Amino acid sequence: MLQQTQVKTVIPYFKKFTKEFPDLKSLSNCRKKKILKLWEGLGYYRRARNLLATTKILVKKKNSKLPKTIEEIKKLPGVGDYTANALLGLIYNQPTIAVDGNVKRIFSRILNKNQDKIDFKKLIDDNKKRLFITNRNADLVEAIMEFGALICKPKLPDCSKCKVNHICISNKLKKSFKSNIKKKFLEKNYDVFCHLNKKNKQIALTKNNNLGFLNEFNLPDIKESSIKKIDKKWKFLRNYKNRISNKKLKINLYYKFSNKLPLNFNWHHLKNNKEFIPTFTKKIFRQVSILF
Repeated sequence: MLQQTQVKTVIPYFKKFTKEFPDLKSLSNCRKKKILKLWEGLGYYRRARNLLATTKILVKKKNSKLPKTIEEIKKLPGVGDYTANALLGLIYNQPTIAVDGNVKRIFSRILNKNQDKIDFKKLIDDNKKRLFITNRNADLVEAIMEFGALICKPKLPDCSKCKVNHICISNKLKKSFKSNIKKKFLEKNYDVFCHLNKKNKQIALTKNNNLGFLNEFNLPDIKESSIKKIDKKWKFLRNYKNRISNKKLKINLYYKFSNKLPLNFNWHHLKNNKEFIPTFTKKIFRQVSILF
């Protein structure tokens, strides 16, 4: 949940999730729809699907135990170097560091080097005797994460409270820490076609859209915009902007009223809160609700 999501956002989701699933077995037996519903609003839903797939593997093949080697852990769905190292450190107290953006920023400032010029794996391997000087490796993994989030922040780091400022070259040089890093967004234009049943206040949804970043989602008919003219049977409602992950989306919203359900679609009531509906689709709901 914490990958690419802030702690304050995650906490209520985490509490509700762990209350519903207190152990691996209960989670592994759950249907995907229920997990996605509990995850609804957090985004990056692939994390939820990978979590479910991983628990099934651990329960059925690993006696509900996490593997103890990085090679085996990385075979689990959705687990890369960062997550694998975090798990080895936090669960098995192994001497390892989970290298994320926070950790890279800390080391790059200490060394006063650009992140892209540092081989972080080699840096950690070469300095194991200096980094892992106690048997509190799990604490070290978490401490470095917290240090980057609370002290060595992207903007305006609190160098006066830093316990390693005496070895930080950037601090000694009084280097400015104003961040000029801007997130790059991939801009995409989409046409969304909403089949609406006015009598029952329903919208037709499908899972058959060929959109990689929205696979398995219930969506109206959505296609990448083209220069072709839109059929006159579709009425233009409005356009609006949205963001998903690293994508800036411009949505052109069209609609038509119909009692006939398109092939491979299902009717969905706009106020049905029982089924998992991603935030992206809910925004479309809000746009078309003015038509009823």
